[in-house]
Amino acid sequence: MKSIYLLGLCCLFGNAHAGLNVIADLGGEPAAPYFDGINNQPNEFESPNPPEAAVLPAAPASLASVLPISTPELTPGSVEARRLDLPGMQPIFLLGNDPMSRRWLDERKESLWQLRVVGLVVNIEDEAAFGELQTLAGDIELLPVSGSDLAKRLGLQHYPVLISEKGIEQ
Repeated sequence: MKSIYLLGLCCLFGNAHAGLNVIADLGGEPAAPYFDGINNQPNEFESPNPPEAAVLPAAPASLASVLPISTPELTPGSVEARRLDLPGMQPIFLLGNDPMSRRWLDERKESLWQLRVVGLVVNIEDEAAFGELQTLAGDIELLPVSGSDLAKRLGLQHYPVLISEKGIEQ
């Protein structure tokens, strides 16, 4: 019994003097070499020759390069008001290049400006049409973007609509 106890102590303290192999990425040595042997075989998830990184242009994209914008999930129409709880969300509105959106923007221009709202133009054909909408909006910022993701997340089917931290309204 005494020999088993002694053998256990030797095993326990025999490893205590061994050096520690600390793996951490705290700005010192990179941890990547420790993982080189893990699943280091080519597989269906990894391309044998990784693609070259795309070089982005230094200049910002021009308006013409992003137009036309089309959001098939959204069409002009009436929207039923509903409450949302989105604390801290900057108010935005969605509109398109159609008579209903233009009339809605013209009627609410002053209140939209006071809210410091940003308008997302989700259906627009060309620069001329965007310029007309921007003129109608005055000092309100308009951005041409797809509204597909927002439509899916909020269950929207129609615009024009104002979306704020308190809810959706037309």
